[in-house]
Order: sequence, then structure tokens, then C-alpha cells
Amino acid sequence: MEKIDMAIIGAGVVGLAIARELAKNSSRTIAVLESHPRFGRETSSRNSEVIHSGLYYPSSMLKTRLCLEGNRLLYDFCRDLGVKHFATGKLVISGNKEDEDQLEVLIRQARANDVAVEPLNKIQIKHLEPLVKAGSGFLVPSTGIIDSHELMQALYYLARESQVFFLFHTPLLNVQYDGKAYLLETPREQIKAEVLVNAAGLGAPRVAAMLGLDIDRCGYRLHPCKGEYFKIQRRFPVKHLVYPLPGPMSLGIHLTIDTGGGLRLGPNAFYVEDIDYMVNEEHRREFFQAAVQYLPFIELDDLTPDFAGIRPKLQGPGEEPRDFVICEETDRGRPGLINLVGIESPGLTSSLAIGRYVKKMLDG
Repeated sequence: MEKIDMAIIGAGVVGLAIARELAKNSSRTIAVLESHPRFGRETSSRNSEVIHSGLYYPSSMLKTRLCLEGNRLLYDFCRDLGVKHFATGKLVISGNKEDEDQLEVLIRQARANDVAVEPLNKIQIKHLEPLVKAGSGFLVPSTGIIDSHELMQALYYLARESQVFFLFHTPLLNVQYDGKAYLLETPREQIKAEVLVNAAGLGAPRVAAMLGLDIDRCGYRLHPCKGEYFKIQRRFPVKHLVYPLPGPMSLGIHLTIDTGGGLRLGPNAFYVEDIDYMVNEEHRREFFQAAVQYLPFIELDDLTPDFAGIRPKLQGPGEEPRDFVICEETDRGRPGLINLVGIESPGLTSSLAIGRYVKKMLDG
């Protein structure tokens, strides 16, 4: 049986960021277990690749605080390591006067979170983005885009340079706590770890349940939520990300720019029971009808299916938004276990801050 100091379940962007942070200036033996052949094959690589600013949620929420810190850390990291990114800025727009109250609520929330925003009228929006149709809105300069694969590649190599072991093709079959350490069973071997970090994304509740935690009593049950994306095949001179007002389940079907300059719409949002990443081409008209309200230049035939992702959402249908769960489980009889559950957007933006947060929890 292999004995190590720490095991991390999951090599998504959050697991990678935690591994890199825990290994810095440390002699601890750390292993990352990942069922896929490479890192970041699920939620971390199936998203809008947006560096969020932290304006949508109350300042009291953990996801807000981590997003605000993560935004600054991510820009610094990208500059220092040469990770491809662009500080494009984001336009949040309203199409009619009935929506202006909601727009004002968002502006107040952004300012409460110390996120710089610039209110804009119709003429000012047209000056910034001549092709975009809007009645009013605001500019968020701190929003940007990032190449998520380059980010994860950089975190992976930094962790490996700090002697983190990565065990790919290694699903977790079972895990038990013997009162002193965590015994992990894999198809290859058994591993004994004093500390266990559960960053398994969509699989996080299953890992918690293996250790005897009641995921319903703990509030750890996920409600997988699918989001699809469509490409805009033609190139248009749009410089900013463009967001309509958010809905109850997502930030709405918005326009993003990838690091190659291509335009993408999405995501939509609907709950699913089965995990599959197929894009339903029949949803193309839904995307077109949503986007043509503020992008009158597009045509239905411009849209082609791109990809889909599944969000590990704690919020069930009709429920209020839920915060990130990052919990050290001593009070539940599992000292040294940290569960990370429901790390959906803005998890990518927050990843470096989450790494620091987990390190502080363990050091404390």
C-alpha cells in the first residue's frame, strides 16, 4: 500500500490549482487521482472561458469573494506564465425600459462588490459596439477571456515541478476512513493518505457518500444542468463580450469571443438526469431568437453546434442560487477531509483563489 500525505480527487482546473498551491514550498507527498486520461476533460474545458468580474452575487457569498480574488490572481498568473488571455471587457445590456430596474439592481450589486462598472446609454453602447442593439447597459472592464487549456497546462506543469504525482486513468473505486487516514482503492493499487481533498466535480457527492456522509442532510446533492453552445460561423467586428440580463438559472444566452477571435453563443440551461455532451441542433432556433434581440446582424444559418457542458449545480429547479461548498469535515467525524461541491461558474475564475482557500483551511 502506497502511503502519502495528501490525495486530491479530480484533475479539473480546481484540483490542479489546489495541487499547485499545496505543493508550493512544501515537502508533503501529494497525489492527484483522475479517471480520465488527461486533466480537465469535463466541466473545466466545457464552458465560456470567461474571466468573470464577480458582480452577480451578494458580497457575503463565498463564490463572490473567491471570484473577486480569483479575477486578480488569474490576470497576474496569465501575464507571468504567458497564458493566452484578453481583457475584453463585457457589456451587460437591456433591450427596453421594463428591464432597466433589473439593470440598476445589477449596477448597485457590482458597486457593493467593488467591481468597477460604467453605465452607458444607447448612444454610448452604439459607439463601443456599432453592431449591438441595446437601449441601455453598463461596461465591466475587468471581464475577459482565457484559454482554459493553457491555464490547466501551466498549473499541471507547475504542480509536477513541485513533485506532485498525477495518476491518470485512475478512477476511485472506494474510499474509507480508518480513524487515522483515508484508504483509497483504485484499479491499480491502494493508497493511504492523511488528508483527502474531494475536488471531483460532478462526482463529488459520490465520493462524499463513499465516506458515509448523507449527501441530502449535508446539502451535497447535485442537480446536473446542461448548457449548449453554438458558433457564429461568420466573423463580425465585435470587441466586447455581450450579455443580456441574467435569468433564474444562468446568465442568459450571451455572446463571447474565443481567444482566436471567433464568436460563440451560449449557454442555454436545462436540468438533465444523464450526462451526455451532445448538442441538440434543434435548439438552434432558440439560440437565434434569443440572440437576434441584441445581435440583429446574425442569421439563422450563421449558427452551427459547438459543444456542451454540464454544470455541477446545487440549486434545484425553482430554488434560490446556492453558494460554493468548501467544507472541512471534522465536525462530521472526517478530519482532514475537504469536500468541494457545487463549484460551477465562476469556478474557473475562482480556481487560484480556491487553491489558496483550501491551503489556509489545511494550514489552520
